[in-house]
Amino acid sequence: MKYAVLDFETTGNQSSDEIIQVGLAIIDDNLTVSQVYHSYIKPTIPIPPFITGLTGITEDDVKDAPDLDEVMMEMVPLLNDVVLVGHNVAFDFNYLQSALDKTGYLPFTGRILDTMDFLKILYPSLGSYQLGLVSAEFGIEHDRPHQADSDALATAYIFLKCLDELNDLPLLTVQRLADLFAGEDSDLGWFFDAALQERQLQGEQDMDGFTYYRQYALQVEDWMDIMPARENMLDNPLDNISFTEFKEQVSEHLRAKLPGYEEREAQNMMLAEVMRAFDEDKHLLVEAGTGTGKSLGYLLPAIYHSVKHDENVMVSTHTINLQEQLRERDIPLLTDVVPFPFRAAVFKGRQHYLCLRKFEHKISRRDFVSPKEDVMTAAQMIVWLTQTETGDDEELNLSSRGGDFWETVASDSDSCLGRSCPWFRKCYYHRAKHEAGVADVVITNHSKLFTDIQAGHQLLPGYERLVIDEAHHLEDVAGKHLGLHMKYFTVVHTLTRLFKDSKTGQLPSLRMLLQSTPGEKAADWCSVIDGIYPSLLDVKESWDKLSEMLFALMPERSDAAPGDPGQFVLRLLPHKKPKDWDTLSALENHIYVLLGDIVRKGERVLNDIRDEQEDYGADSLLTDISGLLKDLATEREAIRTFMKLDDEDTVYWIEGNGNYRSRSLQIYAVPIDVSQQLKNYFFDKKKSVVMTSATLSVDKSFQYMIEQLGLQEAADSERLLTSMLPSPFNYRNQALLVIPRDFPSVKGSVGDEHFVKMLVQSLAETAIATRGRMLVLFTSYRMLRQVYDPLKEQLSSEGITVIGQGMDSGSRTKLTRRFQGQEASVLLGTSSFWEGVDIPGEALTSLAIVRLPFQPPNHPLVEAKSERLQKEKKNPFMKLSVPQAVIRFKQGFGRLVRSSQDRGIVVVYDTRILESYYGKYFLYSLPGPKMEHMPTEQMVPRISEWLDVHEVQGAKEQ
Repeated sequence: MKYAVLDFETTGNQSSDEIIQVGLAIIDDNLTVSQVYHSYIKPTIPIPPFITGLTGITEDDVKDAPDLDEVMMEMVPLLNDVVLVGHNVAFDFNYLQSALDKTGYLPFTGRILDTMDFLKILYPSLGSYQLGLVSAEFGIEHDRPHQADSDALATAYIFLKCLDELNDLPLLTVQRLADLFAGEDSDLGWFFDAALQERQLQGEQDMDGFTYYRQYALQVEDWMDIMPARENMLDNPLDNISFTEFKEQVSEHLRAKLPGYEEREAQNMMLAEVMRAFDEDKHLLVEAGTGTGKSLGYLLPAIYHSVKHDENVMVSTHTINLQEQLRERDIPLLTDVVPFPFRAAVFKGRQHYLCLRKFEHKISRRDFVSPKEDVMTAAQMIVWLTQTETGDDEELNLSSRGGDFWETVASDSDSCLGRSCPWFRKCYYHRAKHEAGVADVVITNHSKLFTDIQAGHQLLPGYERLVIDEAHHLEDVAGKHLGLHMKYFTVVHTLTRLFKDSKTGQLPSLRMLLQSTPGEKAADWCSVIDGIYPSLLDVKESWDKLSEMLFALMPERSDAAPGDPGQFVLRLLPHKKPKDWDTLSALENHIYVLLGDIVRKGERVLNDIRDEQEDYGADSLLTDISGLLKDLATEREAIRTFMKLDDEDTVYWIEGNGNYRSRSLQIYAVPIDVSQQLKNYFFDKKKSVVMTSATLSVDKSFQYMIEQLGLQEAADSERLLTSMLPSPFNYRNQALLVIPRDFPSVKGSVGDEHFVKMLVQSLAETAIATRGRMLVLFTSYRMLRQVYDPLKEQLSSEGITVIGQGMDSGSRTKLTRRFQGQEASVLLGTSSFWEGVDIPGEALTSLAIVRLPFQPPNHPLVEAKSERLQKEKKNPFMKLSVPQAVIRFKQGFGRLVRSSQDRGIVVVYDTRILESYYGKYFLYSLPGPKMEHMPTEQMVPRISEWLDVHEVQGAKEQ
């Protein structure tokens, strides 16, 4: 088999655009690249500047190049009897067909393969499938990205690497892939079929390294065999060893392992504080800025305490990112340097784990909603089973449709067969739960802490000591979990999984199974199921209608909240219900009655079938349906709770998006104040809770957090320790904060023409001075949109790319990666970029903060909290708005300096920081950068001067 790997560079991506460069790499049947053909082509239209910026191809390069006819004459013979391969091949293929047509050749009719498909299937955990990033990951030289010959060659080597990877898969997995694609009349199906035949000819396969079970090859063994870490040790390794001695041993090992390791004063202070809180059964608030090494600051005391006293310690993070970082980076390091074996387990929410029974069921029934995407996701997961030890969805790089697929195969308590499941011993969720049970330290997340409380502490192993990292989010997560949050699709997904049409859904599957069962009872059950269908359709129609009516209540104003375009928000007040609320309540009552009826009938039929049938085939179906009925019952109660609007201590509101209308509806009912609940669940019950974050204090005081988290009583009874650790960085030398004092001010979430013009001008000049490498933080998505186009235009001639959240597609992580991967770029972000984004080193040199990050005062929760403070004769602005904004501001500032080598500039365009009485709280809360204010026109010269001085200093130090 011969492959031709093709890449074109073109003047754009419209059908009227032309090819300006071609690269073709030929792979011979012995799987080596035997030749590379490359040529510029002279187009009949000019090359746009952004294409020159992207590819580096200029008018000069192509002015003496051959025309399309000549190039096709040389290229066509190379395409005889080949399989055409490309990265995102459809793009190149369309241009190829058009070029063949224009120059009078017959169209290409051979097979076509896309390396994107191969990468997704064979490397399901790759962070990105972008050519440059994949080449870097695989160590393939790709020195001129976006030049056709370099791209074609890189793609050829990636394709060969994929073929190697396919060869290393167990035969059983290749069989499963061939089966999966067999139903598809596609070139991919043809390819896997050929690969399978070739493998079968090779005869005996090496079976090592995999577990084979129910026709799947897995990476995991039975989890029953996992034992506690010190199962065979008779004595406790920490008998008669003090924490100081333990810490010395660890430091010694760290010095041996990491040559540059030096102890940090702040980290030592943190170790002592956490240890003291554990020893004295006290709670602790500890603010530890970037660079403190706070993960080790709490993990070492946690390991020491749990091993010495034989009781596990729970660690909770807000983001899955931090959980992953602890798993990937900190735990492996500690495993090497702690002088005895210990176990740390990561335990997430149940929906993060794959249910193997549901997956097997879905594949064998080909229960695919959107066949093309679903077959791709299934293929990724079949390969992933040979690699994953956790079954955790964070390891998978799924497409957006892949997320819907995952929902149908994720583990959940209502559809779990427990010990009677044939997959029980291999089950990823039960493995994680068992590992948490035998671990010394369990790493979970805030959401799971609250889900555990709601489940009567059935999910997490019991714990007396808890460390909460990213603790400034605890209150927010508590509100969401102790309250209610539901989306339009929450209900729709449950309904369609039960019944979409007579062929799709769990009820039709059960009906088909019953039809083939002889006997009168089966016929009766079928007619009951037939009777449930119309009710389900009625619920769907009524819910659609109710969602539309709720959405219609929202005022049409698109600056309601920062974040999404046209995001609408409406608060509903218990004592002032909207007019026509009775009509809505009547509709809700109709839904309530219908759902009650469906759940009762459904449960009765399931119980009857269970009593009569011993057949396992139906068993898993019955469990799944029963789980979905439980979901409906929960959703029924949630809608009722929301529609009653009867609790004065709860804030009720709805949100929606102008683009998706009622399908984007979300309903919320959140307690105004969760401090009492946090106190009851944690600070009164647990012996010791340690809370840490880089941002817990406001104006050098913890009072705001103490009040928000319900710690006042602990503070009054001296059960609360607090500590602000000194920063390990020299901020005076490493960071310069600049405020242009004559900058125009702006009201509301949208800038006037003058403000936007000045802002774009200043951002452009600053970006040129810092050669891109700039993050701009907005508080409103509308203002980001106002700035995006004009800024892009100004910087394109300087070769600086502008990436905008919501303007360029991709998640936060993807946009951040793009920003890091490009030499000179400016990243514009809103709310989610203010924290959790880690861009160390050279990639980030300047940070611009357009406005101080106050929450919009009309957000329902902020509004309700403010009203409550007013009743208590307190000033909501100073008690709530300013502290919240200061904490966000500190988070934003923290993006800049991530290591002792980082240097950078922060520009704050909001002059309120100088002019208002509260501005000082923002400035005093920062960790001591050099601060200067000046007229706008002096700003860029000052920035350039500061950077130059520091570059000279840096060079001297090196």
